Parts: sequence; C-alpha cells; structure tokens
Amino acid sequence: MAIDTTQELIKKIQSRAYSRLVITTHHKPDGDAMGSSLGLMGVLKAYCEEVQVIAPTDYADSYHWIPGNDSVWVYEGREAECDSYLASCDAVFCLDFNRLSRINQLGEVVGQLNCDKIMIDHHLDPEFFYTYAFWDTRASSTCELISDFAKKLDGYDMNVDTATCLYTGMMTDTGHFQYANTTPHTLKTAAELLAKGVDHVAIRERIFDAFSPDRSRLFGYCLHEKMELLAGGEVALIYLSAEELLRFNVQTGDTEGLVNFGLNIKGVRMSALIIDRTERVKMSFRSKGDIAVNEYSAQWFSGGGHKNAAGGQSEDSLENTVALFKRTVKEFQQTWK
Repeated sequence: MAIDTTQELIKKIQSRAYSRLVITTHHKPDGDAMGSSLGLMGVLKAYCEEVQVIAPTDYADSYHWIPGNDSVWVYEGREAECDSYLASCDAVFCLDFNRLSRINQLGEVVGQLNCDKIMIDHHLDPEFFYTYAFWDTRASSTCELISDFAKKLDGYDMNVDTATCLYTGMMTDTGHFQYANTTPHTLKTAAELLAKGVDHVAIRERIFDAFSPDRSRLFGYCLHEKMELLAGGEVALIYLSAEELLRFNVQTGDTEGLVNFGLNIKGVRMSALIIDRTERVKMSFRSKGDIAVNEYSAQWFSGGGHKNAAGGQSEDSLENTVALFKRTVKEFQQTWK
C-alpha cells in the first residue's frame, strides 16, 4: 500500500519556492521520528533558508546526540512561539504519523494552517489532511522513506550528519535489522548510508548502551517480578503502576524496548506492556508472524500501528485494563490457530 503525490512538491523544493519550513513528528518521538525529522531537516536546508523541527513533546535523552538536535523546539511549554512560527511557514512536513491526533494539541494548530502539508509515513490507515503524501507501508521506517525522498532531488549529495540521522531511525525501527520489516531495499539503503561515513557502532552504543542505573533496575524488576505468561505460554505480559514508575524514577523513553523482551521467551508469540501513565493507561504490543496486534489493539484499546508492533490506550483503571486484556487476548489467541 503506497501513495506518492510528491512530483509537484519536488519541483517546488528544487526551485526554492519555500522560504520557511516546519517539520514535526508524533508525540513522545522515538528513534525513527527524531532521525527522520532531523534527517529531513538536513536535506531541506540545501534548498530553504529556514527549516525548523518542532516536536510536540519531550523525548528520550538517548536521542539528544543526533546531529541537529540542539535546534529542535519542543511544543509543550513553548506553544505561543511555535504557533507564531507555524502561522508564517510555507509548508509543514508531518513525519512518522498519519493522523493529526498523534501530535496532540499541535494537531489542531497544523490542521487549521493555510499552507502545504506533506505526510511522509509508513503506518496503516492514513487520515486525509495532507496536500502531498509519500506513504508506503512496505517501508521499514520513515527514515527509509526520507532516504528515498532525497534521491528524488536532482543533484542532492547527502552528508554524513544527515546519513547518521537516517541510519539511526532505520536501525531502531528494525531492531538492528532483525524484524520482519527489514527488506532487501532496507539493507541496500542502510549500506548506502554507511557509505557516507556513518559510524554504526557509535550509534548503537549511544542508544542501546546508555541505560541509566534506574532504567537498568526497572528492566530487571520487570523481568523478574512483573512478567506473566498467559494463554498457555504464548503471551507475555508486563504491567506497571504509577507508583512503580515513581519508584524507579522513570523518565521519558525509559520503558522503550521493554515490551520486546517477552518475545525472547521460547514459545511466546505476543508480548504486551501496560503502563499507568496517570492521565490514561498506555499499552504496547509486539508479535511474531501473522499475528496482527494492530487489529487486536484497534478492536479493544482504541489503538493501531503495524501488524507486529502496535499501541493502544485505556481511560479505565490499570486493574480493569489488565483484566480486559487477559480476557480478550484469550479470544484473540483463537484466531492464531
């Protein structure tokens, strides 16, 4: 499933029709979100005087080293300045999300802007809010799509900083190129980025070897004390209360990747992480093979995402949400047989 309506957009960029551009991505940005945003910023700066990345919320410290990060604005706490800047921009690039609700309050602002809106994304079921779209569910990551998008620009020569941004997002969204979303094109693109001088060892260390002591203790606690095996050992579940988050001084990004550990257990085909974030209960799902956790999440927890990686949420209590999960996942398991 793919959409590419960027032919006119490419002409505008190359003719330098835009003088002020904004790039934004989903709330609580991950490696693909920040890598694609900062990577695209590097690309567009060759054609536009002003390019500003605006993240709707804060994000993990482990992504603050990515080239260009020092120039990022965080919308929360800086709303008036961001709104003023957006009001005068020529276009907004929306990366790694396809529904304006994914950027929280910023979505209302972007939706009302009278300027070009460009969606570059790889998730299912996009909402129509854009002027131009470069969307492909077969792509491993939005960073892979940005690399392809840059190739459309005649004469553009990517530098090592931009390549580093894009490689970072590809590596994180493919789990070190282990997940099923890793295709021959993915590996070819990664090789092209490495050829630009990317230090892939340094990237891995900065992201995956940068746990704080509190985060390390949290993961150990969850694996030893909190993991449950359900549905005959085919489903792994971890759930955390708001009190437990305080106990381990959990910061933004500290629970990223935790849900994947369930899939490391022999026989487990689906893993779930349920967290009480006070304002709502947030959920992450991962699966193997043809188990479509995005469909399960959409049915029961107002969520969605990819077939093997999805998220959801609940307005109910943690206790009731966990109980609903345990009941419905047994029904969902019957669809695997």
